[in-house]
Amino acid sequence: MAFFSETTQAVSAVYLEDLKKQILACKYLATNNLTADFVGSRGFSVVFTRAGMGRVIEQFPFFETYVATLLDADCNAFYLNPLVLASASRVNPHIDRSLRAYCPTVETPLLVSVLYVTLPEDMSGGELVLTHRKRQVGRIVPAVNKVVRFQGDLTHQVSPVVTQGKGLRISLVCEQYRLEAGPLAQIPEMGIESQNRRY
Repeated sequence: MAFFSETTQAVSAVYLEDLKKQILACKYLATNNLTADFVGSRGFSVVFTRAGMGRVIEQFPFFETYVATLLDADCNAFYLNPLVLASASRVNPHIDRSLRAYCPTVETPLLVSVLYVTLPEDMSGGELVLTHRKRQVGRIVPAVNKVVRFQGDLTHQVSPVVTQGKGLRISLVCEQYRLEAGPLAQIPEMGIESQNRRY
């Protein structure tokens, strides 16, 4: 992977429509539990290891296709979160290290994967901007059913979403880690984070 890759028509349209409905109806969806960089966003997070994948699919069957097709075989720990952005929402520049809440020595993910679930028809902005050592290496225009995979050590941001209507920019994002046995033992097999609470 040269910084990032893009795949179109990644899953079926039927799956995408169900995924949208299930995310918006999920009881865990709330003001984002992530950092203050996620401005005006909603979401929730599921942290898990390979040993906990069955439990994730049991509790969130609508994640099954994503988990089955988009998780890298070399990775063993994951931080999965729907990201819901409305008009004026944005994500400020940051590098993903979400598993540090469980193990402070965890480095950046091996990769991050993003599936675009739905977008406002009139949206401008909302682009994924990737930076490596202060040099922009990608500016991805989102498209429904596109998957973007990028190196986990890249600084990234989402430019402000501009839409006149009530449409939503929904993506499903997964930080994918390859951990040694020590750090891996500190990651829960499966846990849910919502509104800064852990279940």
